[in-house]
This record gives sequence, structure tokens and C-alpha cells, in this order.
Amino acid sequence: MSDIIISIKDLRKTYRTESESLTILNDLSIDIERGKKIVIAGESGSGKSTFLNIVGALDNASAGSIIVGPYNVGQMDEEDAAEYRNKFLGLIFQFHYLLKDFTALENVYLPAFMAGVNKKEAEQKALKLLDDVGLSSRINHLPSELSGGERQRVAVARALINDPQVILADEPTGNLDPANAVMIGDLLFSMADKYQKTLLLVTHDMNLASKGDKIYSIKEGRLNEF
Repeated sequence: MSDIIISIKDLRKTYRTESESLTILNDLSIDIERGKKIVIAGESGSGKSTFLNIVGALDNASAGSIIVGPYNVGQMDEEDAAEYRNKFLGLIFQFHYLLKDFTALENVYLPAFMAGVNKKEAEQKALKLLDDVGLSSRINHLPSELSGGERQRVAVARALINDPQVILADEPTGNLDPANAVMIGDLLFSMADKYQKTLLLVTHDMNLASKGDKIYSIKEGRLNEF
């Protein structure tokens, strides 16, 4: 029997105003096995980021079931959602969202420290991850002292600090030049492999998408496999 870590059934997302309603996702269903790298590709406006935000409990579905590991995402209160995002997910966005007054090392270890890991252990985990992403020589640099590619490498390390089961990545190479985009894409997939993480990635970059185990697009609100 397959080990399903994400199970989504009949997901729907409709935005309503006083005058109209717009359905972005319509009866979307997918099961994702543990350890797989799944890519949702396609142009802006198709609902890719909306889908990822719902899986990440950053947005609410209009209808449907979203089960991720032991979490029933659609039924969680704010406290449960915060625990889910902090402990079960690693989140990577198009913009790195690093704290500008903290070093690379501090940016990586802070989520673990805030989750209750003692500072020394959190620092050691962060140092290991920064070494994994090739930034051992840059640990004491502020974000303003790092290149765009280096800042995104810090974001990848930070996403892994609490040993999540699932990594959600929303256009992680969208702000990078082509060379750094390739490097970050390769790094993200290699780190997911090394640490045996399930990866759900949204991108418009088909070179990046081609690294996935399966590639889908969203058309008329539903997933279609390439």
C-alpha cells in the first residue's frame, strides 16, 4: 500500500464580490506519496499559488478535503495551523523574507530556537544546513551583504531547520537570474533527496519543473498531468 502524505479531494476555491464570483480551483484532487517531488507548472493566474497557499494553511478553501500527514488542514484553528506550518512544513517563497538585521546563521536557527530547541543545538543544526547549501563562509553576513542567490540558499536552509516532512516552494527561482535559478533549482531538489522530504513546488520555469517526479498544470481549476 502506498504511503500517501498529502491527500486532497474535491478542492474548490471561489472568490466572491458583491457583483460576481470567480472559481480558481474546481473539484481538484490529488494524492502525493511520501518523498515524491511534485511540480505544479504554468503561467501566472492559473491558481498555482492559491493551491499552494491552501495546502500551507495560508489561505482557506471554499470546499473540499485537505489532509497532510496527521493534519486535517481545513479543520484547524489558528494555533493548530501555526504548529502545522512550524513543525510539519518547510516554506520557501519567491522572496526570501530574511530578517534584515540578523545574520545568515541567525536567520536559519531562529525558527528552531523559537520552537523550543536550545540555542546551541539550534546553531549546530543551522551550521550543518548552511554548509550543505555552500554558505559556511557567509554565516555571519547580513542579508544585505549576500547576493540574491545566496539569500535564497539561506531560505532553503531555514526551511529545513525544523526537520519538516513536506517542503512547499512557491516560485523559488522567480526573482533570480538564469544561472542562479538553475543553481537554486538543483539545490532544492538535492536537499529534498538528501533529507528525504516530500516536495510540492510551484513554478512557471519548465527547466525547473522538469526535475520533478510528476508535473501538473492547472486548467479550468483542475490538475492535468503533463
